[in-house]
Amino acid sequence: MSKSYTPGLKVLRNTTIRKERKLPLKGDINCSKGDSVKYNDVVASTYLPGNIHMINISNQLNIEPETINDYLLASINQEVDKGDIIAENKGLFGFFKSQISSPFKGKISNISKRTGQLMISEPDIPVKIDAYIDGKVIEIIQDEGVIVESEGALIQGIIGVGSEKSGDIELLDKKDFSSVGNSLNGKIVVIKGSINKTLYDELSSKGAAGIIAGGFDYKSLSKILGYKLGVAITGTEEISTTLIITEGFGEVEISQKTYDILRENNGNRASINGATQIRAGVIRPELIISINNKADNNRKEFDENDLIIQEGSKVRVIREPHFGDIGVIKSLPKDSVVIESETKARVAEVEFSNNKRKLVPRANLEIILE
Repeated sequence: MSKSYTPGLKVLRNTTIRKERKLPLKGDINCSKGDSVKYNDVVASTYLPGNIHMINISNQLNIEPETINDYLLASINQEVDKGDIIAENKGLFGFFKSQISSPFKGKISNISKRTGQLMISEPDIPVKIDAYIDGKVIEIIQDEGVIVESEGALIQGIIGVGSEKSGDIELLDKKDFSSVGNSLNGKIVVIKGSINKTLYDELSSKGAAGIIAGGFDYKSLSKILGYKLGVAITGTEEISTTLIITEGFGEVEISQKTYDILRENNGNRASINGATQIRAGVIRPELIISINNKADNNRKEFDENDLIIQEGSKVRVIREPHFGDIGVIKSLPKDSVVIESETKARVAEVEFSNNKRKLVPRANLEIILE
């Protein structure tokens, strides 16, 4: 008998969390296997090569390319500052000299007698990867990174924007948020209901590192980004406050299960990441609260079989026309049926909170793991 798997939206009070922390290219590992690390500890580092610029000495001094070395005042691997004279001609009787200065700081990396050009490389760009979560290093990926393991709460949202950040959780009521002043600096603010761009901007202006809310307006989200949200991965946006929507667009509250976990951890430090990808290679925005309580026997390990769709599974619709709606699978018809797009698909009969049942393509569903 075949099995149908769906993406899983995890909402777990206490589970094992493993995060791979990798460099964009090979570098140095700054810790050892078995080390305990904090969220802001640098676990790996490297340097990205700086931009390379070509300066045509031959053309600018009107000389033959093969004579370039006779006119240079700098050599290969020499560091130069912006404005330093790097080449000049002799002029006529010491007069009418032409000089070429470096347009930026860098290092001379190549000189070509064939083209008469000089290559300057801008300074290397340091890259540091932190642990992101509190935990233990359980594996070293040679010259590339590490895997950090932690025990704690894991909450995934349906969509998010913004990069990795860390801060203390702060539950806030929309009715009194205006009285908090600047006390939200570096906090991850939780709003049980929906928010709009006005509220997002105000919380962001008060220094919030992250915001978790039940719902948000789709058009407002596009205004935050400055462009229309498409199907590409998010998480690289240049915004100061990361946003995670746990339920969907519109007026909707955070589910009680999720809110209870957040309330239990009010004041605790958490890590947040808004990166999202809906299509192949699903990536979900996440909030991680490290607990590191090894003695807790209620810890829930993730099992791939939990993603098997079956009667009684709690699911969320991830595409229109019922995007964001939550329900329970009542039946799984064996045969494919014709859906609204006039194509055939395998479907599930889902009962929503209003007790109405709809046939939804299984590919449009994700399981909510609790």
